[in-house]
Amino acid sequence: MPPRSLPHKPDCVLVTGGAGFIGSNFLLRMVRRYAELQFVNLDKLTYAGNLMNLHSIERESNYTFVRGDVGDLELVSKLFARYQFTSVVHFAAESHVDRSIRAPLAFVQSNILGTVTLLDSARRHWDGQMDTCRFLHVSTDEVFGALGEEGYFTLASPYAPRSPYSASKAAADHFVRAYANTYGLPIIISNCSNNFGPYQFPEKLIPLVILCALDRRPVPVYGKGENVRDWLHVEDHCAALEKMLTHGAPGTTYLVGGSSETSNLDIVRLLLNLVDEAMGRAPGASQELITFVADRPGHDFRYAIDARQTQKDLGWTPSYSLEAGLRQTVNWYLTNQDWLNAVNDQSYQAYLSEQYSI
Repeated sequence: MPPRSLPHKPDCVLVTGGAGFIGSNFLLRMVRRYAELQFVNLDKLTYAGNLMNLHSIERESNYTFVRGDVGDLELVSKLFARYQFTSVVHFAAESHVDRSIRAPLAFVQSNILGTVTLLDSARRHWDGQMDTCRFLHVSTDEVFGALGEEGYFTLASPYAPRSPYSASKAAADHFVRAYANTYGLPIIISNCSNNFGPYQFPEKLIPLVILCALDRRPVPVYGKGENVRDWLHVEDHCAALEKMLTHGAPGTTYLVGGSSETSNLDIVRLLLNLVDEAMGRAPGASQELITFVADRPGHDFRYAIDARQTQKDLGWTPSYSLEAGLRQTVNWYLTNQDWLNAVNDQSYQAYLSEQYSI
């Protein structure tokens, strides 16, 4: 069971990358739930950052948006001095493996240097008051590398990143722990499995499939589609992050998974059936859209998380089954055409053509 009282009661929370997929879902959950807290969203608004995600809270009195780069030390220091943050929830990151293969230095700049900039600002401004502060770093299960057909990532799993993206996140994790050990920074790390749900930019598999199915165009699947992922609905992830922020123990790493292991091909088939159902098409009508493309270099075979310790320590369990979560996600994309049309622009079309040759 979770503790009955809040061991950490923040006054002002810096949320980095809050216009992105997971960050915006976190803010949508937290801003109205904690009206007495101030939330400051620092986001650079790269291609995947979208203020449309936050339209419903943009006028709330306890929410402020600042456009800027987490790697801008002068800006970050000024924000710490102005708002006196007692908590940081750090989402800001380049997160797409395919893009990291094409442009790895951007991932070093954002994911490593950006994280260290935040850490250093926090340790300077929190000097003498570490006990009342928290730095929650949102990471990924990909830092642990790849699994075979059996086994799970646990807190004892060694780091073995295999892509520029996962290497940059692993390096960031190491810096976060180093600042805890060296400076006493009150850090918490979350390593989560693949997220899905509303507001996800359609370079990732699930929204990509939905968009392609709606437009009746080829649905690209790497290799034979045999790679396995553990899927976690973003609302469940944000519920876990809320508990980490308010009840998490400093210095702790929490593993967050959805217990929904599925191959990529099976996910694609299920999604196509759900789109057909929602669109009133004949059952199986969109299966012919599946198009196998050349596999991603160094494609990790399987990820799977053992989240039992997190469930025990935080009193958290995922609320969505895989099919229920996918159905909710499909319905969200179908009923938010303005959002979908805004991201489905010429640059996105060019990316699809270049990445998959379709």
